[in-house]
Amino acid sequence: MPITANSSQNKATKINVLAGVLAREAKKYGYKPTENFFDTVCLGTPDGTSAADVRKIAIEHKLNFQYWNDCPNCVTISFDETVVLQDVNNILEVLAKAAGKQFTPYVCTGNCVPALNIPEKLQRKSEFLTQDIFKKYHSETEMMRYMKMLEVKDLSLNRAMIPLGSCTMKLNAAAEMLPLSWAETCNIHPLAPADQAQGFIEMIEEMGQWLCKITGFKAISFQPNSGAAGEYAGMTVIRNYHIARGEGHRNICLIPASAHGTNPASSAKAGNKIVVVKSTEHGEIDVNDLREKAEANRDNLSCLMVTYPSTHGVFEEAILEIIKIVHENGGLVYMDGANMNAQVGLTSPGFMGADVCHLNLHKTFAMPHGGGGPGVGPIAVAEHLIDFLPKHAIVTVGGSKGSQVAASPYGSAYLLPITYGYMKMLGGKGLTEVTKYAILNANYIKARLQGHYKILYTGTNGMCAHEMILDCNEFERSAGVQVGDIAKRLMDYGFHAPTVAFPVHGTLMVEPTESEPLSELDRLCDALIGIRQEIREIEEGKADRVNNVIKRAPHTMGVVCADTWDRPYSRQQAAFPLPHEDKYWPTVSKIDDAFGDRNLVCVIDK
Repeated sequence: MPITANSSQNKATKINVLAGVLAREAKKYGYKPTENFFDTVCLGTPDGTSAADVRKIAIEHKLNFQYWNDCPNCVTISFDETVVLQDVNNILEVLAKAAGKQFTPYVCTGNCVPALNIPEKLQRKSEFLTQDIFKKYHSETEMMRYMKMLEVKDLSLNRAMIPLGSCTMKLNAAAEMLPLSWAETCNIHPLAPADQAQGFIEMIEEMGQWLCKITGFKAISFQPNSGAAGEYAGMTVIRNYHIARGEGHRNICLIPASAHGTNPASSAKAGNKIVVVKSTEHGEIDVNDLREKAEANRDNLSCLMVTYPSTHGVFEEAILEIIKIVHENGGLVYMDGANMNAQVGLTSPGFMGADVCHLNLHKTFAMPHGGGGPGVGPIAVAEHLIDFLPKHAIVTVGGSKGSQVAASPYGSAYLLPITYGYMKMLGGKGLTEVTKYAILNANYIKARLQGHYKILYTGTNGMCAHEMILDCNEFERSAGVQVGDIAKRLMDYGFHAPTVAFPVHGTLMVEPTESEPLSELDRLCDALIGIRQEIREIEEGKADRVNNVIKRAPHTMGVVCADTWDRPYSRQQAAFPLPHEDKYWPTVSKIDDAFGDRNLVCVIDK
């Protein structure tokens, strides 16, 4: 059935009514339910009965409720739309037995009138889900075709390379994804008793051992459920460490200009003040500037957040000296693991002397990435920080002096089998080969594009790490072509654009990953070289500076197939600049990006 306001409201009503049945019937057995609720009822146990008594009988009936360490006489029960009346009676039977009362099943007669258990003033009166999309599709066939239509609009990894620098968009093997369809891994509750989740916990502990070996650290927490959450968790670990040592005043965080983009916000969220460290003209951290700022703030220095390799696409050749400077001035080193896919098997944060790092399992370790999540961002720490790992209010995890950073003790745990399978199948040697190929692929692209584009940063030996930055600023001066124009033209060639204008304005940050074959690397290089030739035609006056194939990209099927064609270049050049068996058609022509950024909701002017 379509997802409509009525269907959604009916589900919500069912949940609330059944929760109300539970509350009212439990009251007959001496329980004290909360007065107002939606889907969750908290029951105070009858006099002489404890939550432990309820738990013992519930386990015998294979039922799990929520119990609280700080409230030994409280039991919390939550419902969702899958619950039926028989489930309610099963729960009531447990409650009655725990209270020493005779159980009488609740029977809904023909005169049952559902009663909401939500105060009148909190009940919604306005309409919702009013958009046409929620009423348009009334069968599985219609819904399937609608979803296919959306899929075709998307340029995803099952059609082409997505060379997003810093985001590591690589195709995940089907074998790694299979556990997402297993009830054994997807239907377990995050707070299930440990003796009911032994297999899952064994997997998590084994993964933890592997990741500690990979990072060179002593302990790990899987609680942070995104990369940014991992950054925040790592900063919180450092913050709690300083406080425990009586140095809570240490709140200055040094962050290089070449660090990962979310670092400043994560550090500020953890209570730090940010001091930016300059980069050299070669893209590396300015060691002299770092030393000066570390020494100037030595009494209040908390930490350094450093991305290695940096988002400039280079390995910081002075990384050991950088870490030493921070330590000598009383700070700790947080290494952002966003680019860990250029380290695995070759080096490690712990080997370099860092104190804590987070890992983007949704980047380096094969989880799906993009579309708003979910992700997993575990943090690994050196021995002196183990006591400050994230703990949990209910489940015993982490350190005694840590702070909880997510509702679930192991974060988005149902995703962990993906990474587990990835590491298990590759093994140590395979993981190291992955790193080598990621770096090799990036340097292959760099070698092919040299002479066509300016590669902004490279190391002493002229090599990049696992990604590189193409400087496109000169094209705006020479041909009126901006980096966003190049990104849109790439759609006509069948590619998602690399990362645009980050971390340097007017650039493309390209990351091929290890999962792309040579043929796809060459296709991307051919596309970028082809676009460079189109820019050259503008520079040489062979094409108009405004009305040209780049400035008017991308070209939709509707535009190319229209009866009229008034452009100074051919339809062939517009839509098929290079031969490709799987032509991708953009669905929207060029729009005003800046206007869209300032006006997030589209309004049709009537």
